[in-house]
Amino acid sequence: MSMEILKAGAKSLGLTLGAHHLARFEAYYRELEAWNKRFNLTAITGCEEIQRRHFIDSLTCLLAFPSGVASASIPDEVPLQWQGTDLRCADVGTGAGFPGLPLKIVFPEIRLTLIEATAKKVVFLEHMVRTLGLSQVEIIHARAEDIGRLPEHREQYDVVLARAVAHLAVLAEYCLPLCRVGGRFIAPKGEDALEEIAAAEEAIALLGGALVAAKPITLPDVPGQRYLVVIDKVAKTPDRYPRRAGIPLKRPLP
Repeated sequence: MSMEILKAGAKSLGLTLGAHHLARFEAYYRELEAWNKRFNLTAITGCEEIQRRHFIDSLTCLLAFPSGVASASIPDEVPLQWQGTDLRCADVGTGAGFPGLPLKIVFPEIRLTLIEATAKKVVFLEHMVRTLGLSQVEIIHARAEDIGRLPEHREQYDVVLARAVAHLAVLAEYCLPLCRVGGRFIAPKGEDALEEIAAAEEAIALLGGALVAAKPITLPDVPGQRYLVVIDKVAKTPDRYPRRAGIPLKRPLP
């Protein structure tokens, strides 16, 4: 099995994947394909498509990770000046582990929390963490609205990620309450990202966020424009947010 598409895609981001990385990604692919036949974890199948649309797409999030260097723009290659920072990251609505697990494979020093509301996906995530031999990964079977009100998680994360299919105003209410002031929320979005940003502008500000950038992303041999929406947490989220489970999706903030 070839992981050359992933290897080349990572290189275009400034990342060099070694044999140990590629072996873990190959194991991830095999388990995902096997489990997907029973549990329908993802609509994206096939080795090449999973490399492009899941693995490489997840790794693009690293472009926006904190580097310790103040900048108003997001670079074209992954900044590696982490200064030894022990980043605490949360992946909200992670599904089959995207983007969190690919990021953990490449940078095992991050402390990762995977939040997922669907039980069968949680079982798969637990299996993958064991199979890949990953440490410092917490898996939580819960809704983001509930986790965001718990003191041990509220405003505790340096980076909060969400690749879930939901409007940006909804994702902001899920994610910004988890993000510490000074932290960052990163959301990979499709070609409607700019319209979503415009519609969510007031909600983002209300929740304590400030837009940094909408970084255009091109995936190899994948049609359509992608964006990394990058939002910094500049103020505390008001205590009344997130609203109770289900409300953000039913009644998105204006």
